[in-house]
Order: sequence, then structure tokens, then C-alpha cells
Amino acid sequence: MPAPSQFATYPSLRNRAVVVTGGATGIGASIVEHFARQGARVIFLDVQDVPAQALAASLARDGCLAPVYLHCDLTDLSALQEAAQQAIAVLGTVDVLVNNAANDQRHTVEQVTPDYWDRSIAVNLRPQFFMIQAVLPAMRAAGRGAIINMSSISWMIPSTGVPLYATAKAAIVGLTRTLAHELGSAGIRVNAVLPGAIATEKQKQLVYTPEYKAEILASQALKCDILPDDVARLVLFLAADDSAAITNQSYIIDAGWV
Repeated sequence: MPAPSQFATYPSLRNRAVVVTGGATGIGASIVEHFARQGARVIFLDVQDVPAQALAASLARDGCLAPVYLHCDLTDLSALQEAAQQAIAVLGTVDVLVNNAANDQRHTVEQVTPDYWDRSIAVNLRPQFFMIQAVLPAMRAAGRGAIINMSSISWMIPSTGVPLYATAKAAIVGLTRTLAHELGSAGIRVNAVLPGAIATEKQKQLVYTPEYKAEILASQALKCDILPDDVARLVLFLAADDSAAITNQSYIIDAGWV
């Protein structure tokens, strides 16, 4: 089904092979939906089976090529590598990788133990590198690829109450910049997207109190909610050939907070 007429359609994304991590809900689900509506062939990874299956079924009913859902705990590197190989086998290659999966669980400095540190990094940073490593042979063979790593403005504000999450999101920008140069000679582009306060259903349920929303709007230049769809449309552009000369960049989408 075509993208809404008021927004861009990217012919280069039709039939492209796209892998999205953390695609069952929130920003990830919007990214999956937007790629599917562009005519891309999408596989997405998550551990939330019910919303993932509902998303795939909904898009199929709308006339899109139904995305394929793979259950995968990305903290299990063996499962991650197996899922990546399965995605390559199904799609034939990987043209676009969107490293979206993360967990911004609140925590204090005092609560962080060595085990908690390892578990946080295992969710918020380690899978990004190893997913890139896993799909790299397919991208090298094709002589092209677009990798979009999801970071956050949390380390730039800086946010409090999420020190390990902010640390991981800062590291993702560094990873993006070095891999852009590592992989550029193979025709592979690597960029990062840094969302601000996005009004996902999860955030609305957990932290979007009237007081917090007022704080957000006071910090933003644009006094509006930022929706998952806003982020997804930026990801589409960075994946499409329209951005063929863009790599090593970090794009902030925060309504002017930073």
C-alpha cells in the first residue's frame, strides 16, 4: 500500500531488503510500517510476540507485503547471529539495517552493579555492533548498504535517571562515526538518528505525567508532541537512495530541544 500522499514515496526502497531490530512496538513498529508501505521486504526482530504478530497481520490486511517477524532475544549473541542468517536466507541479502532495539529502564547510580551494567550494555549497545557484523558479508557482496543506528539526545541534554542508557546512546554515535569510515569503501553508509522525547505508548504509560510533558514542551522550540511516525520518516530518507551521499552523520529529531 503506498505511503500517505502528503509524505514522500521513495522508489529506491521498493523491494529493498530491510531488517529492523525491536520492531514490535513504539518507534520500531512505526519504522516497520513505513518501510512496508514503501514496498520494502521487511524482517523485524523482537521478543514481544503478540504485538509483533498483530503488526504483521495489520499491514497484510492493508495490502502491504507482510513483514516477517522473527522472535529473537538480542542479548543472546548466538540467537542474534542465527536470526541474522535466517533474515539473509529469506531476503537474499540485507540492503538496510535499522538498529532500533533498546530499553531505557530508569536506574540510579547506586543501583548499578557489575551485572546490571553488563545487562544494560547487552541490550542497548552490544546488539548494534553484532547485528552490523552479522549482515556485513551480505552488504559487502552487494556493494551497498544503509545502516541506521538509533541513538538518543539523552546523553546530550543530559538526561538524569538513566546513566547507563545515556552512556550506551553516546557510544552509538561513536560507533556510527568509526564504522562509516570502516565501511565506506564497500559502498555502505552508516548514520545515526537521535530522537528526543517521543510520545510512544510506552512513554505515555510510564513517564508522561502532565508535569513531565510540561517540562518537555518548555525545553522544545516547537511546542508539540513528536510521534514515532516523525522518526520513521527520517529513517526512510536515510535508507533511500535520496541520501546516497550521506554517511557519518547524526540526525537529531527533538523539536529543537538540543
